[in-house]
Amino acid sequence: MFTGIIEATEPVRAIGRNGGGLELTIGNPWPDVRAGESIAVNGACLTVEAATGDNLKFHIIRTSLERTDFGTYKAGRRVNLERAMRVGDRLGGHMVQGHVDGIGTVRSVGARADARLIDLEVPPAVARVSMPLGSVTVDGVSLTVNALPAPGLIQVSLVPFTLQHTTLNELQTGDRVHLEADVIGKYVSHLMGRS
Repeated sequence: MFTGIIEATEPVRAIGRNGGGLELTIGNPWPDVRAGESIAVNGACLTVEAATGDNLKFHIIRTSLERTDFGTYKAGRRVNLERAMRVGDRLGGHMVQGHVDGIGTVRSVGARADARLIDLEVPPAVARVSMPLGSVTVDGVSLTVNALPAPGLIQVSLVPFTLQHTTLNELQTGDRVHLEADVIGKYVSHLMGRS
C-alpha cells in the first residue's frame, strides 16, 4: 500500500528484455532498501530484485508489461518513486495500491494562476469512477480530480510543490501516463455492478 506522495525521482539506468519480461534498473536514492521490498515506480508496485548502493533492479513480468507503459521506457527517463507505507505512517495522499488500471494520454497542458492544469484522456475503467474532487494517481502521484471537461477526460491541477518534486512537470501533450483510479470508487463500482 502506498500514499501517492513521491519520495524521490531517479533516472532509468538500463532497460532490457529478459524472456517474456523486462529488466529495469533505476537509480537508488535509499541506502537501506533490501531485495524483496515493494516500491512504486511511476505508480506500479514492483518488487526489488536486487539493490546496490547506486541501483535498484526490478523484473517486470509480461502481465505487468501489458498493463503499463514500461515497454516504451528508455535509459535516462526519470521516474517517480515511493516506498511502501509502514503501519503508523501519515497518509498524506490517498490509499494507493500500486495497481495500474490503464494508460492515460495528455490532451492539453495549461495554466491558471500558479497551478498547471492537465487534461488527461483516460480509459473507461478510470473514467467510470472519477469525479470532481475525487482522487486519482498519475504516474504514482496522488492528485485531486479538478474537473471532468468532457466524457473520457479528467483534469488535474498541479501545485508548484508537485511540479518541483515529481516528473509531472515534464508532461507534454501526447505523453502517456500510468493511471490508478480511486480504490474506494473501484470497490463501490464493482459491488454495484454485482447487484
